[in-house]
Amino acid sequence: MEAVPGVGYENSGYDSSNRRAPTVALPRPGTVGSDVRAATPGHGLGLPRGSDRSNRGRNPSRQNASNQTRGWPASVSLRPEGAMLYCVKGRGVDRIMKQTRRLVWFISSTVLLCALLGGAYGQRVEATTNTEDTDVQGGLSSFTKIFDVVEQNYADPVDPDKAIFGPPNSSLGAIPGMLRTLDPHSNFFDPRSFAQLREDQEGKYYGVGMQITARPGKMGKLVTIVLLPMPGSPAFRAGLRPGDVITYVDGKPTEDLNTVQVAEMLKGPKGTVVHVTISREGSDQPLQFAITRDEIAKHSVDAAFILHPGIGYIHISSFNENTNDELTAALHKLNEQSLQGLILDLRGNPGGLLQEAVEVADHFVEKNQLIVYHYGRHSREKRYYASKGADSNEYPIVVLINRMSASAAEIVTGALQDHDRALVMGEPSFGKGLVQTVYPLSEKSGLALTTARYYTPSGRLIQRDYSDVSLYDYYYHPQTNPSEHNEVRLTDGGREVYGGGGIDPDIRVPEPKMTPVQELLAQRGAFFNFGKSYLAAHQTIPHDFDVNDEVVNEFKQFLDKEKIQVSDQDLQSNLDFIKKRIRLQLVTVIYGEAEASRLSVENDYLVQKALENLPQARDLVAKAKKYMASKNMK
Repeated sequence: MEAVPGVGYENSGYDSSNRRAPTVALPRPGTVGSDVRAATPGHGLGLPRGSDRSNRGRNPSRQNASNQTRGWPASVSLRPEGAMLYCVKGRGVDRIMKQTRRLVWFISSTVLLCALLGGAYGQRVEATTNTEDTDVQGGLSSFTKIFDVVEQNYADPVDPDKAIFGPPNSSLGAIPGMLRTLDPHSNFFDPRSFAQLREDQEGKYYGVGMQITARPGKMGKLVTIVLLPMPGSPAFRAGLRPGDVITYVDGKPTEDLNTVQVAEMLKGPKGTVVHVTISREGSDQPLQFAITRDEIAKHSVDAAFILHPGIGYIHISSFNENTNDELTAALHKLNEQSLQGLILDLRGNPGGLLQEAVEVADHFVEKNQLIVYHYGRHSREKRYYASKGADSNEYPIVVLINRMSASAAEIVTGALQDHDRALVMGEPSFGKGLVQTVYPLSEKSGLALTTARYYTPSGRLIQRDYSDVSLYDYYYHPQTNPSEHNEVRLTDGGREVYGGGGIDPDIRVPEPKMTPVQELLAQRGAFFNFGKSYLAAHQTIPHDFDVNDEVVNEFKQFLDKEKIQVSDQDLQSNLDFIKKRIRLQLVTVIYGEAEASRLSVENDYLVQKALENLPQARDLVAKAKKYMASKNMK
């Protein structure tokens, strides 16, 4: 899935002003709608998002194998019991009083953090020495003195939120900066990102359901463009299309607003109506839509269909509270009992809830087989086993991963690989195997602190080394510090597998790279914008639409109009790619993302290679059973 900062969802309000580090995900099939798209944590692999909902009736004690906030991925478990610090705020206090209270809150939170770091909080209690206590108090005293001098004497007014939390999309504040000295995944959740963590886990929100982005318009001011109405959403049913420009929401202009601001205008209680005015290419007058808000499910199983007779395809984009139920429904839809093979696509999956990852793996491995375990300095070892098992469904499985497959996705992949239940193909995964426990704090914020490490059934450490790499390279260039294969383990069938750097595929297949011409067309949004232009003139396309010479000529004229220079020779040498992308874009607009997803998957190179290797996946299962039987006889 392609992603850039500034591209967003109506349910998320992705924007470069958000606090979580933007995620750049590799392309993956089944996600279509524009030439640049936001990753779902997000997205997602993505950016953090605000929530307009309370956490009604949810269990916050479940573990999460992907930090869906600043700097994915991370594993977290919400622990409210005995892990909260409340600070009651009064009404009518002036700015100075508010600053003082925030400073007191910071000091109190820091005391708590120091207790956590020193092992004096949580499952085990240890006494600290007088020297350690003196050091902590001295450090806090120094901080308050420095803050007081800065607040009293700095040339401009000091924003205590910025000093303590840090500016948006950074780790420069006092608390985030302190946590950054520990590891890449210990994080501070400000109120917005903490609320979004719960929204990500629940997998739903209330709004109209569409992806939006902000782009420069006339005079350089931002305009909000619809990238894709979500299938079946109120926006989709109302008739909004990719490329529509949102000009007003409830009569308020959206010009020069970012996606966060527009997203908040579109979200609201279920059953309420929002009036949206759009400008559409080919329409002389603005179009008016009255859209009734509804619950929008953020499906983590976002593609499931029969790819070839007897061969199923499922893509899981993340692991939220509904993933196992969605997978169960998908397997039922595919008539699992009759499957002759399955391609499980986890590319671009940043992780999510640990328990959901365990339950997903439980669908495929045998009952009582180990799925994952974790332990840490003050976190006793905990093991997770398959409680139900695969019910003798031994159809071959190929799991697809890439460098943006992380955390919970790596737990599932590692379990299936260690038990020789699946053949793993693609690129080495991200390598995120740290467990974060989330301690809710006051100010509606929270602390995600690394408390343990994940290990696959064979004993492989999932976490990639981060000791000698910058934070930027750790997230965005994981290939710069790959695993050295110095940790060797054996699968059930006696095959060698490697740990300490994510999951290494059984068969490495790098993602196909675009040619310079293809990159140019994608970067300039050529297919997305041509789709708007073509449908403005032709209104629709038939279901069996073919990109013939006439359509190609229209595309060439469009490129000339947009001053995108592509020679006839370059056009011919990239013709197959161009035809597929044009058809994909038009099918997305007219027939929806589900139909386009199937089309994209059918044309995906790695999926085709997976189909070819299903017999090898079947052999893995047979050889593992024979190997285990021979060991038991000795």
